Amino acid sequence: MASTVGTSGLGYLYWMVAARELPRPAIGTATALISAATMVSMIANLGLGHMFIQRLPGVPAAAWSRIVSAGLLLGCAATAAAAVAAVLVLPRLAGNFGFLHEPAGAAALVATAVALTASMLLDYVFVAHRASQGMLWRNLALAGGKVVVLLALTGAGFATAWAVVLAWTLPSLAVTGYTLSRSLPRLRPGYRLAGAGLAGELRHVRGSLTGHHLINLAQAGPSAVLPVLVTARLGAADNAHFYMAWMTASVLFMVSPAVASALYAERTNAAEPTNAAEPTNAAGRSASLPRAALVVLVVIGGPAAGLFLAGGGILALFSPAYAAGGGLLLKILILAAIPDAITNLAVAHWRSQGALRRCLRLNLLMAAACLALTWLWLPSMGIEAAGFAWLTGQSAGALIVVAHAGHARLVRRATSGPMPRPWPAHAPRAPLHPVVRGPAMRVGNRNRRPSPYSRPRSRTRRAP
Repeated sequence: MASTVGTSGLGYLYWMVAARELPRPAIGTATALISAATMVSMIANLGLGHMFIQRLPGVPAAAWSRIVSAGLLLGCAATAAAAVAAVLVLPRLAGNFGFLHEPAGAAALVATAVALTASMLLDYVFVAHRASQGMLWRNLALAGGKVVVLLALTGAGFATAWAVVLAWTLPSLAVTGYTLSRSLPRLRPGYRLAGAGLAGELRHVRGSLTGHHLINLAQAGPSAVLPVLVTARLGAADNAHFYMAWMTASVLFMVSPAVASALYAERTNAAEPTNAAEPTNAAGRSASLPRAALVVLVVIGGPAAGLFLAGGGILALFSPAYAAGGGLLLKILILAAIPDAITNLAVAHWRSQGALRRCLRLNLLMAAACLALTWLWLPSMGIEAAGFAWLTGQSAGALIVVAHAGHARLVRRATSGPMPRPWPAHAPRAPLHPVVRGPAMRVGNRNRRPSPYSRPRSRTRRAP
């Protein structure tokens, strides 16, 4: 949660500097490239993050190194290949992505997508070990480095879209390199990044691809595709207004996925056998759905109310034009945060139960509704169409979750028998077993008989 809040605050500062130092067309081009890289990374990361959560707890150091190394190498290689394909396809599908024809644009897309995949997978490594403090410091260094590099580039006179992209990508590559060389060996002593055993991990990657990756893709894909659709249908200038409003509302959208990932990781750790030093697993007691829902409600309640009332003023910090162009969209996205939290927690709960098909069906329904409505409504409604489509898709998913929970409760009541009647406190107790009614104990007072409750009652007459 601290990582979410810290990176969001530094993200505001980053985009505030960019909006004040660069013209809106340059911001639109940079956000379109970053959105395309995010989409590519989301498609090509193969769902390896949740595979880390499933497999890393409790494995020896050698197997741990093999799993992490294979996941990082395969994920980054698949992302690079998908980014090259996007460079070839996107300009032909939408003329507004013509900047990818330039070598600098193509290289920036590939580097940014690979950096995003590596960063995301490393976050999941820390989450899998319930060591999210490492993720906190890593993300704070990454977000702070972006601000510093952007200030240096704009101060040197580089007021173009490539300044934003470089400031976004270079710190990510640097922090990823430091994490691989310093942080992971401290997290797991004996860790070594190597390519040995890569072929043996392909079976697990294939299982992750057909299970968790499709769920993740359907769940988070629309958030990455929406800026691409806005750029393709309306242009880079309108995408700048959309992206600022989306980025402002994303502080609410990042809370429930973070809690959902922690919920899944805690339940995975609770399933591991405990050692002698930990006779009981606290994770199993704390990883409950009501507690996760309470955390989300407490964290997003105040910020959601503040953003809804003062969202226009916050957007005006970037420039008055952003407040005028994205104020209504911001309010729509804030309303969508509630059903979004419901669906994210439900998917994490079902995922921990192994109901992957149910998770996939729900996410596919919401994604299809959101993207189809966005594409249809954008020309007539403007950037607000993306907000209405997102709200419609998430609300439909939340209604399905509520209906499923109600149906499951009715089924449990119908299949469960009547509750056993408790033994009344005032009723006479059952006659004692002959063993309890034996001769007097020869302890202390020789004439003293044992208490009728000093020995366990018969199993056949035990009160419920």
